[in-house]
Amino acid sequence: MKVVAMIMAGGAGTRLTVLSEQRAKPSVPFAGKYRIIDFALSNCVNSNIYNIAVLTQYRPHSLNEHIGIGKPWDLDRAAGGVRLLQPYQVGGGTQVWYRGTADAVLQNFDYVRNLRAERVLVLGGDHIYKMDYARMLRFHDENRADMTVAVMEVLVEETDRFGIMSVDEELRITAFHEKPKERDKGNLASMGIYIFNADVLEQRLLAGSAEHPDLDFGKHVIPEMIRDYRTFAYRFEGYWVDVGTVDSYWQTSMDLLDPASPLNLYDHTWAVRTRSQERPPVKLGPQARVLNSMVANGCIIRGQVERSVLSPGVYVSPGAVVRESVVMNDAWIGPGAVLDRVVVDKEVVVGSGARLGFGGDFDVANKLGPDKLWAGISVVGKGAHIPPNVRIGRNVLINATVEEEAFAPFDGFVPSGETV
Repeated sequence: MKVVAMIMAGGAGTRLTVLSEQRAKPSVPFAGKYRIIDFALSNCVNSNIYNIAVLTQYRPHSLNEHIGIGKPWDLDRAAGGVRLLQPYQVGGGTQVWYRGTADAVLQNFDYVRNLRAERVLVLGGDHIYKMDYARMLRFHDENRADMTVAVMEVLVEETDRFGIMSVDEELRITAFHEKPKERDKGNLASMGIYIFNADVLEQRLLAGSAEHPDLDFGKHVIPEMIRDYRTFAYRFEGYWVDVGTVDSYWQTSMDLLDPASPLNLYDHTWAVRTRSQERPPVKLGPQARVLNSMVANGCIIRGQVERSVLSPGVYVSPGAVVRESVVMNDAWIGPGAVLDRVVVDKEVVVGSGARLGFGGDFDVANKLGPDKLWAGISVVGKGAHIPPNVRIGRNVLINATVEEEAFAPFDGFVPSGETV
């Protein structure tokens, strides 16, 4: 039986603020050496699925460069492999963008037809988890299902963040509730992982697109298929996180440092693959102190790193302290600088004596984005230059490529909740 995986990777990811401003959310660095999309790609390969389409749209350049022809995942194949599919012009020269998740699949259904696939596995490209899709496929076939949705139990107080499934004793889906405000709909949340019989999916997409130009799986396809087709819920009991917010991204990064972390990146039987940079080994200076951290190749540590995740090429100067932070590629942390609960994008320069994550105002939300920065985490965009000796509070957003002059109006202190 031929299976095609279609990975949704076209979203802007606005809740990640500057981290996804210049790249698609699935290409955001994670866990030092990886990108978020590496988990979906690796799950496919580890499940023996080698026909994969990545549907991109928003700022795809970083993602295209990272995936390339798929060699790190053993996807550089003459037959099968990975294909990067972007919106294209239709008849008359009209450019049609993807208007919904299901619309994106419909626009690229020729890929499914050409491969004569019998099953279509639809995935999000922005989740952190390990999953054997082969087990879910067996469950789908054993139940003679037309559609199967992966679900997991969530806390009742979090059900308004997810699509919630009601099921019977055979796990057949009886109802779907999109982010319900009521707490009585159960707690089986959709993970955004679907298996469809290809012929049924094509019928539903063609029929639905006439009524819904912005055709979406959660809003349109799933509710209609529950009513008219055999639809089942597949229970997943492993670790799964949507890292679509700054808080969840930071917290998931910190979870990796827990000795009992449920996400084991060191399991050789289910490897997470990526395109690795050729860097020299980590170098620790005579005054270096590294505690409970992940430090990627090419880093030079001459200061102190505590419970943090460092991507390749980060330089931590003597006297500097990086604490409970995520620092991405080639950032330079100056002498005596202190980072506390900060996410720093690539190629940032932090001046000597600067303090990022200063003070105890954890509950002062960002004024311009109170729904995005509210948990005490400050974020620094790619290529920003932080002047020496400046104090920067909590929930502060520093935009990409800002120069030291942008901090002048703050007179050496950027209060919590501000944006530079």
